[in-house]
This record gives sequence, structure tokens and C-alpha cells, in this order.
Amino acid sequence: MAHAIEAPASTTAEGPTSHTQNQTLRLSAYQLRMLHGAITPNRVRMLRGMAHLEAWDVRRQLIRIFGFGGYSTETLSLDLTSERETKQGERSRWTVVYRAQVRLTILDTAGREITHWDDAAAGDSVNQPSLGDAHDMAMKTALSQALKRCATNLGDQFGLSLYNNGSKDAVVKYSAAHPPEEWWKQDAPQPPEPDDPPVQPEPQPAATTEDAEPTRAQQPAPQHARRAEAPPKVTLAEFKDKVTRVWNNLDGTRQNLLEAEKAGLADEVVPVGDEGTPTRLRELLENRIAELEAEKRGQRSAA
Repeated sequence: MAHAIEAPASTTAEGPTSHTQNQTLRLSAYQLRMLHGAITPNRVRMLRGMAHLEAWDVRRQLIRIFGFGGYSTETLSLDLTSERETKQGERSRWTVVYRAQVRLTILDTAGREITHWDDAAAGDSVNQPSLGDAHDMAMKTALSQALKRCATNLGDQFGLSLYNNGSKDAVVKYSAAHPPEEWWKQDAPQPPEPDDPPVQPEPQPAATTEDAEPTRAQQPAPQHARRAEAPPKVTLAEFKDKVTRVWNNLDGTRQNLLEAEKAGLADEVVPVGDEGTPTRLRELLENRIAELEAEKRGQRSAA
């Protein structure tokens, strides 16, 4: 027998988040079970030592829980806050910052609004050789961050627990509006949610060190030739040597991170430090990039 339950009363999250709610609309038992569950560890990535979710994965989970067309996003504002050009010889590099304010609206299966939240975030794109790419990346980052902040109001499935020192254990656990002794938790369980592989980041253009036109020998091969020539498999030991060679080079380390993702080595664990602390290669490279960027900013300030 199908059941439905009224949405909980309105609450306001910390910070400048607005929230409205229509108490006459419904959530299904399966939706409530999913929303009360802890986040799947494979959905969490580490970036510069901090746990976070990818924006595309947040959208996927919104579709899974609320259905196709079960949510909508609206850009309330998108403002350019900074555009800075720096010269490296004859070439320009661009750093761009945008601020976005986004509204996330949740709908029931009839298309009626259950609730919405507004939140804002800034996003940047640093040291890009293309001004267009710099603007595009900064806008997408700001919009994605604002969407993720809105979605945390939906609880653990959307990263709320990660604010608790990166914990993947559920922090909501219980809602007085939907106590566990009610019918929604007693219904026969649904098939388990899919066991997804680890979430990977969206591909991004990298800031390159060379913008010159490629020579004939450097020109990419025709598409049919590229398909026929599979790239050689790189072992973890070979890649570690490559990482060591460019450890103090920012652009080289960025490129190594991209290559590690493409080669499927980013989630490999390597020993770090005198104690040999197990660390994922992705986290090691991201932390090193952050250190080199900080050093570069310090050198500019000193100059």
C-alpha cells in the first residue's frame, strides 16, 4: 500500500539561507529512508586535506531521490568580482573571480514545490592562459559551490556530515517530524541503492607552460590513428619517479595530477613522510599544489 507523509515544518539553516515550505505536500517512504541514511564513502573526495562532494554527484543524488524534473535550480545573481592579468614574458595569464547566488527548489512527483533554499558562493580560476576559459571555470565553480551549499539543507546525503570534521557517519539520524517508529521505516525495504565506483572530478583545462603553436611533429595524430595507438600503461613506481622529478614545479605537479586521474592512479596509496603515512596520490599532489601556490603568493608579496 502506498503511503505519503507531510513535509516537516520550516526551519532556517545557519547563515544567509532562506527557506520556505508547503506543509500540504508529500515525501514517499523510500525518499525518507534515503534522506535519513549516511553518505556513501565513495561519493566523498579529499581536496587539499578537506572532504567535499563533486557538484555533478550532488545533481545525480538529487535526481535519484526526487526524480527527473524533481528539482530545479535558479541563478539569482552572477557577478564578476575580480579579473586580473599577469604577464609571463610575452604571454598573459588570467585570474578571475565570480560570486553566484543560487536557489534550489525541491518538487514532489506532481511538480509542486515542497521547499526551496537560497545560498551564495564565490569561485575562482587561477593563472589561466585563456581569458574565456578563466571566466568559464570561475562561473561554473561559483554556481556549483552555491548549489552544494543549498543542498546541505537536505542533510547527510548532500554532505552535511562532512562539516563535522569530514565525518561520513550520519549526523541527522532522527527527525521529530518523521520518527522512526512510524510506517515509513517499517515498510518492506526497497532494493539497495547502487554501489557506485569512487566519484571522479569533472575534467578541467590546465594552465600550461607553453602556448606556442605546436610544430608538425607535435601536431595531434588523426582521430583514427589515436584510436589505434593505445597509450602505454604507466606503473605506480614509474609515476612516483615522475612526481619526484617535478616536485618543486607548480605547473609540472598540476600536470601530474591530471595524468594521475587519466591513468587511474589517483586513488593509489603511497607512503608519505618519515613515518610512511598511507596517503592517496591525489591528496598528496593536491596538497603539494596548495603549498607551491602559497609559496608563489608569498614571493609576490615579498617583491
